[in-house]
Amino acid sequence: MQDFLSFQTFITPSLLIIIYYMGVLLIPVVCFYVTFRIKTTYLPDISQTAKTMLTPKQRLIFSVIFFFMLLFMEMFWRVTIEFFIAYFDMHDALMKINSIK
Repeated sequence: MQDFLSFQTFITPSLLIIIYYMGVLLIPVVCFYVTFRIKTTYLPDISQTAKTMLTPKQRLIFSVIFFFMLLFMEMFWRVTIEFFIAYFDMHDALMKINSIK
């Protein structure tokens, strides 16, 4: 308890895992919401004409591009969280080295 109160032990690594899974679930939801809002607010006429002007192959290409962008956002989120976890692991390792001396 003393280590926790003196900030020798961090609770952030445990919280980062929870934050990661919340982000994994929220990133696609937010992406779809933002895409929907942009299409309905700023491009209402274009989205209707795009449906009639684009071939099914072109719509498939746009869908694949959107999927890969979403995949890259998820990977970036994972790498960012891993960076923070590694930072706290380095802190723990340095504290162990400091206590050995």
